[in-house]
Amino acid sequence: MLEFHWPWMVLLLGLPLLARLGLKTGKTSVQEQQEHRVTLLHPNLEQLASAFHGHRPKTPLGHTLHAGLLITLWLSLTLAAMRPQWMEPYTETRIEGYDLMLAVDASHSMEAMDFSANGKPISRMQVVKGVMRKFIEGRENDRIGLIVFGNQAYVLSPLTLDRNAVISLLDDLSARIAGDGTAMGDAIGLGVKKLRERPKGSRVLVLIADGNSTAGLIPPLDAARLAARAGIRIYAIGVGSNQKNVPIMENGKLITRNDLVFDEAVLKRIAKQTQGAYFRATDTQALEHIYKRIDELEKSQADAHTLLIPHPLFRWPLAVALLALLLLGLFPNARPRDLRSKP
Repeated sequence: MLEFHWPWMVLLLGLPLLARLGLKTGKTSVQEQQEHRVTLLHPNLEQLASAFHGHRPKTPLGHTLHAGLLITLWLSLTLAAMRPQWMEPYTETRIEGYDLMLAVDASHSMEAMDFSANGKPISRMQVVKGVMRKFIEGRENDRIGLIVFGNQAYVLSPLTLDRNAVISLLDDLSARIAGDGTAMGDAIGLGVKKLRERPKGSRVLVLIADGNSTAGLIPPLDAARLAARAGIRIYAIGVGSNQKNVPIMENGKLITRNDLVFDEAVLKRIAKQTQGAYFRATDTQALEHIYKRIDELEKSQADAHTLLIPHPLFRWPLAVALLALLLLGLFPNARPRDLRSKP
């Protein structure tokens, strides 16, 4: 679709006509003034006049060509000034899906190495990355966001259809990035704030933590009640073991601590209070269960937005104007300019 950004510039087309009318009306007064004016004599008046006045074409064809170039020049300049642009329609369609916010614990306790893979100890954070990567890859057409929490909760990614971007952020996540504490209640509250603006029936918060809340302003169970009121289901994934002495890396050394509590009871109460479910990260069927429970919910309706992307076209009439100007310079009297210097 062709559109002009400054259509009112079309008024410039009448400017040469107004100038011509003004010259005609001013001729009489100028001639009368010349009759009573004392002029300075010049030995070569014809040469002086030729320096300030152009010569008209001597043939009808030359006159027509000269006038056509002038008209083309002015029309092209006016058209370029009107800023023509081609409006290309672009439709963005959002398919039916769910709104999933992931809240990942990134506290110091996630460095605990109470898991093993292929006979080698791995940290809780490594388990979280592996589990959540599979979860994100399986949620096609869903909008996924990412919250990370330690001493405080932060939105690392808003709800987006770009799963690869969320996975990239998740891969770069490290323990203690948000502090040593665990503000689990604040993370739930932040998830409620971001999800309550989405359509009802498809709001889901996936909470990945060890259940031990040590920081924050909102108690986890109070935040769960807020989520329940907002119609948000919380699916909790517990990361940890029931060992009393848990190995953990501190200052580059592997030590054993007995205060890294894995509180499953809190996570279970949070999930139950919001009509969600609780799973262990070590359960190989956990993701399938979560997929099934989420797919039973009502999807967000698909919507489409059409945008018009402008593509400027002023270069084309401007190029025509430059060509006409070049031809007027090469053929000032509708005949080739004599570039040879006179003796």
